[in-house]
Amino acid sequence: MKINKEQLEEKILPKFKEGEGQYIIRAYDDDDNKLMFGTLEPGCSIGYHTHTNNSETMYILSGVATYVIDGGVEEVVLPNEVHYCPKGGSHSLQNRGTENLTFFAVIGQHNE
Repeated sequence: MKINKEQLEEKILPKFKEGEGQYIIRAYDDDDNKLMFGTLEPGCSIGYHTHTNNSETMYILSGVATYVIDGGVEEVVLPNEVHYCPKGGSHSLQNRGTENLTFFAVIGQHNE
């Protein structure tokens, strides 16, 4: 199945998960997995949250991603690198850089 990013509806989510600024997203969701094309402008963030029933894999396309993960550890992820948050893990995402941070994310559901 082919999914064209440009054919997905763009949504602007202010202060997503109590983060700063806005999260620009185009997403496809089939109830088993969620595929997301995301953008955070400089100074914007996704707030700290826990993946209780799913995992998330984020592939950085451009910009510099700063994650705060379990225990407050910071992790910097560059273009062509991946950040993985397992089921039960917690993280936030910040764009501390000067250019847009763009990424492709897959959230895999773990139904029990």
